[in-house]
Order: sequence, then C-alpha cells, then structure tokens
Amino acid sequence: MAAPFPAPVPTWHTTTYPALSPTRPELSVKGKTVVVTGGGTGIGAETARYFARAGASRIALLGRREQPLLDTKADIEREFSDVEVFAASTDVTIKSSVDAAFSRFLGEGKKIDILVSNAAVIGAKEPLKDVDGESLLHGIQQNIAGALYVAQAFLRFAAKDAVVINVSSGAAHLDIMHKYAGYNVAKIAVVRLWNSIVYENPEVTVFHVQPGVVDTAMNREAGGVAALGVKDDASLPASFMVWLSSPEARFLKGKFVWANWDVDELKSRAKEIESSTFLEIGLNGWPFA
Repeated sequence: MAAPFPAPVPTWHTTTYPALSPTRPELSVKGKTVVVTGGGTGIGAETARYFARAGASRIALLGRREQPLLDTKADIEREFSDVEVFAASTDVTIKSSVDAAFSRFLGEGKKIDILVSNAAVIGAKEPLKDVDGESLLHGIQQNIAGALYVAQAFLRFAAKDAVVINVSSGAAHLDIMHKYAGYNVAKIAVVRLWNSIVYENPEVTVFHVQPGVVDTAMNREAGGVAALGVKDDASLPASFMVWLSSPEARFLKGKFVWANWDVDELKSRAKEIESSTFLEIGLNGWPFA
C-alpha cells in the first residue's frame, strides 16, 4: 500500500509477511530468555507470542495488571508447552517492583538475551497553553522512570550480546497529533536514555522502533487510529521485533525504525545505513559529510 508517512523504502506494510515469519531458521531464538514489559495485552502480549513461536525457552511478562498477564501466560503455555512463561504484576515506575520481578524471574546465574521495553503511559492530553504543568511533568517522569528502572535491572542480568528493543513512537521525532507534548518529550527522552546506556555499555545492542498504529487500549486513549486514519495489525510489530532481535538486523543497531518498513528493502541498504548517521536521532546534517 502507499505509505501514509515518509519512508526510506518503497514498500509499506500493515500486517506481518513471510520475511518476518518466526518459523524462519534465521530468526530462531531457540534457548533464549526474553523479557517483555507491558506484556499483558496489546503489542506486548502479541510480541511475547511471536517470540514463543520463534523458539524462546523462557519469557517474562511484566505489567501492572495481573489478570491480563496471567491470561497471556496461559494462552502461550497452551500453544507452546515447552516454553516457560513467568508473569509478575510490576509497576515499572517503582524501582523496588522492577527489581523484585527481575530477581524472581532470573534468580542466580540466569541472563536476559532479549528485552522488549514496551511499557508506557500517554500522560496529559491538553494543549500546552491549557495543560496543568504538574500533570504534564508527571507523565514525562513516569515514562522516563519506567525506562530507567527497567534498564538498570536489565544491565544487572544482561547476557554478553543482549538485545534491547525500545518500543517508541513516531512522536519522538514527528509532530503527528496535537495535545501530546508531554508524551512527545518523554519518547525522545527515553531514546536518549537508551542511547546513553549503549554509550556506557557498547556491548549492548539497542533498537528504537515505532510499532505502527495498532488498535490497543493505549492507542484508543490517544485516539491514534481514529485521528490518523490508519490501522496496523498487532502481528506486524510483534514479528518485526523478532526480526530485529536476529543477526539479520544488526546493521540497524542504534537506529530508529518503523515496523511498517519492508525489511528486505532495508537490508538492500544495509551498508549505507550502517556506515552513516542515517535513521539516528541527532543533529540533522552533523557531522558534516
């Protein structure tokens, strides 16, 4: 279909496709340990299912509401009896809650291979001239705190070649919708936070991804599908994140990508992308060519 937003490749996807199939041997995560925050519903839950299909041996589902986590855990275990699924009610904005969940899941000597940092809040939804400052700042703080505490816990348990997928938003680099300045600020701040972590820990691979416009509870709260007039299936970001965790996607390390972009077409530009600041958050035009 025609891309509703600017894109670096010709083909725009709204649902999963064969190159993202979790059954492809090249995308196997057999034996890997995966942690998904915001894993009870929506994109997080579907992502966990796709990692189970790709062969993950252990998956942790973390989120605030216990029942959706348990429902997703039971759903995955019914389909994939050989996958160990851990679910823990976790408020990522509270350090002690995050630390307890990671410790319970990993115990002594276990490591995280893949982290999908997916939990977020919308925050204040008023124009800047009218918004309550405390409400706006609280939303920003919640998003940054959640990323920070998850990142700190992850670093304590990260495998040597661990992969982090920061589920971000086009709002980090585009003015898409009115009344969401706090969310926009939080999303770009979280990108910079993860980039700072990589600067201090260069062995860690981090990707930033706009997951598409998926009809989730959070999207409905923001009015995304209705306001933008586009809709993507949850299978698209879920399978795209499995692909991102594979060796095929290493040329995108540190990049900001959209799940809608065709991966074969991205791969055709791998050398160009990897050797430049293309698709990175930074000062446009610097360093100078």
